[in-house]
Amino acid sequence: MSSVSERPQVVAHAQQALNYTLFDCKWVPRSARFLCLGSAARGTGVLQLYELRGGRLALLREIEKPKPIKCGTFGATSLQQRYLATGDFGGNLNIWNLEAPETPVYSVKGHKEIINSIDGVGGLGIGEGAPEIVTGSRDGTVKVWDPRQKDIPVANMEPAEGESKRDCWTVAFGNAYNQEERVVCAGYDNGDIKLFDLKTMSLRWETSIKNGVCSVEFDRKDVIMNKLVATSLEGKFHVFDMRTQHPTKGFASVSEKAQKSTIWQVRHLPQNRDIFMTSGGAGSLYLWKYEYPAQRSRKDSAGAEMGVAGSVSLLQNVTLSTQPISSLDWSPDKKGLCVCGAFDQTVRVLIVTKLNKV
Repeated sequence: MSSVSERPQVVAHAQQALNYTLFDCKWVPRSARFLCLGSAARGTGVLQLYELRGGRLALLREIEKPKPIKCGTFGATSLQQRYLATGDFGGNLNIWNLEAPETPVYSVKGHKEIINSIDGVGGLGIGEGAPEIVTGSRDGTVKVWDPRQKDIPVANMEPAEGESKRDCWTVAFGNAYNQEERVVCAGYDNGDIKLFDLKTMSLRWETSIKNGVCSVEFDRKDVIMNKLVATSLEGKFHVFDMRTQHPTKGFASVSEKAQKSTIWQVRHLPQNRDIFMTSGGAGSLYLWKYEYPAQRSRKDSAGAEMGVAGSVSLLQNVTLSTQPISSLDWSPDKKGLCVCGAFDQTVRVLIVTKLNKV
């Protein structure tokens, strides 16, 4: 471990108390602005746009919507447009132009119940192929949408006939390194993780981590599948090496008991995909680094290739709140700048230092 002075520090730079429940926060690409998405006390949706001005946060805009907003992504839009896609408590997928947010530029009743999680790819110059949005819902389905195609999803992953529906808590795109390849990973309330191959429209892999899966994220969406982190209800996270898939054992993984409580989210540093942050139920953030093994694969006794998991080390941790930190987003442009939202109804902008030294 490096000396204390060399270790990254997590510094609370600015914060703002809110009068509503905050579910998600997102940096607006190529700007010093970010969005807060949530639910007002009277049961409506709130969308606030803030700008970082020195050490303070300036509220630029506040918009009320009929249904509480659970999640958002910029991932399927161009850098010129920077449209925000959101999922709400009514199961609606909406896409907003933040310059004229009164009515959505795209809207579809995507699910029968709340949309818990959303991700986008193919926009912002990240990931090859079509601009697509994936939504995961309490209704048990995971759907992929192309905003250029009205009303119907381009893919729909739902429980098989007779299978009980599980609440889908988290979804993420990956493997979008050329025009043909793309996968969606989904995590469910019973600990199931499923990897859907959108090229072959089939289930490529599944496993269970025995406990509700709160967040999944690939280290990068626009490279050949490399690593996947999955976080769970009981304070554990798992890093899967996605480079080598064994015919029966699947992917090699390492797990870490990080916190005593739920790990709500994982977010990889955009500028270094071997560093990631997890946010916890006890109001804490943990910064991790993944170390690759000397060899990433080996042959088993039958001669089949199998992956070898690496290890994770803790770089830093900090407690910011008495309530869970439920959302977290790195700035895509400024290394070490991030925003997080907690159930203490506060949004915080943080600066993580010394990231180029780890």
